[in-house]
Formats: sequence, structure tokens, C-alpha cells
Amino acid sequence: MTTSIARAPTVADAMTPPELQVSDHTAVDKALDVLGGAHVDYLLVRNDYGRCAGIVSLAQLERYRSQPWYTQDIRIREIAFTREPFARLYLTAAAVADAMRARGITALPVVDAGGSTIGVVTLERIAEVLRRDAGSLVAG
Repeated sequence: MTTSIARAPTVADAMTPPELQVSDHTAVDKALDVLGGAHVDYLLVRNDYGRCAGIVSLAQLERYRSQPWYTQDIRIREIAFTREPFARLYLTAAAVADAMRARGITALPVVDAGGSTIGVVTLERIAEVLRRDAGSLVAG
């Protein structure tokens, strides 16, 4: 009789490829244009070295929309957006979901050892993976 040990789902199981990225030098009004044009809720932010600087959501940028003259002058790097710590591939999906809930965020960049973005994980996607895993345990 062989026994197999179930592996808990990791960030690698729940991550999606990175889609839209902008420089942290991008003006807030341009970031709002990109978000609106792409119909997405967040943008990945990279620094001068091409490494992940964080993620900015539409909700974080919306407060600047009422002052268009201001959004042309202010850069993403100058406003509050989600910064480190970021997710790593080997972390369990459940632990990252708990950390995201504690921070009040719904999306988090996934980075490699060098700090480059390799994906994005969302609470919604983690929930899907955890439900699927729980279902396979019951069926098995």
C-alpha cells in the first residue's frame, strides 16, 4: 500500500501571467487612460531597473480623477500604491490570501528572486484554486 501526501496549492498554482505594466514615472492621468482602455482593475508598476515596484489599482487612482490638472503632474511613484512584500512562487496560496486580506488588497505581484515580475495573484483566483483543491480531496 502506497501513501501519497497531498501538496497544498501554492502561488504558482494560482498565478496568472503579468499583463499590463507601466513605469513608476508614468503620470497618473496616463495610468488612468491605460486602465480604462484595457478594462482592467490594476496595473503592475516597474522601477528604473525593470524590477517590480508594486501594483496600482483603479480604486487607488480614482481619487485623483477629480483634479485633471493634478494628474498630469503627479507620477505613480509619488502616490500610495501596493508595495512589497510581494508573493513568491513557493508560498502557499492560503498563506498569501491571508496576508492579502490582512493588508486589504485583492491583487499582488509575484516576483522571482531578482525582483522581476513573473505574474499576478488575486484573491479571486486563489479562492478558485483552493475550491478546486478541496473538491479533489473530497473526490479522491
